[in-house]
Amino acid sequence: MDKYKVLEIKKSVFENNDIQADLLREDLKKDKTFLLNLMSSPGSGKTTTVLRTIEALKDEMRIGVLEADIDSDVDANTVSKTGAKVIQLHTGGMCHLDADMTKQGLLGLGTEGIDFAILENVGNLVCPAEFDTGASKNAMILSVPEGDDKPLKYPLMFSIVDVLLINKIDTIGIFDFDFEAVKEWVKKLNPNIKVIKVSARTGEGIDEWADWIRAEVKAWNEK
Repeated sequence: MDKYKVLEIKKSVFENNDIQADLLREDLKKDKTFLLNLMSSPGSGKTTTVLRTIEALKDEMRIGVLEADIDSDVDANTVSKTGAKVIQLHTGGMCHLDADMTKQGLLGLGTEGIDFAILENVGNLVCPAEFDTGASKNAMILSVPEGDDKPLKYPLMFSIVDVLLINKIDTIGIFDFDFEAVKEWVKKLNPNIKVIKVSARTGEGIDEWADWIRAEVKAWNEK
């Protein structure tokens, strides 16, 4: 008699999440709401970039923001001052959002009348890359002070995003950061990725970033 069972797992542990993510995308499509999943390390400038993005697009799009953190409401409080619709999501210790958590957040926010929603994911370069949130597109921020070796250390994150913002580009003279090397590495991981240099502090590159969003929202609504 066998002393133990051998269990063959033939389905991905992410399969149910992937199904929920596809269903959420269908709902967002029907509502004509574009959801951007924005990911990065803590301290990369996500919230400041969100503020710049709202400033650039607030007169032409109705914007909503989902702020995901393990705790606190600091970011939601900051974003609320822009006049954008915002909700704070506490993950209860989870280092990422999945499709169901994102759906709960969107229900709490309410997507009625929202053209463009930003999900500011939990600061982390590992877990958020593994879970499809149901977003229309994925974006990430790599800040210059973090170093140019991050595509080598966290390849999955760079391979699943549609656009990479190199933030704090105004500090590139201070830090040893090789922009061309980063671009070469990420293009090998993800040939279709769009790479944009920005400074959320000075506003450099924000126009190009806003143009990318405009084009993607238009394409989303026309599909």
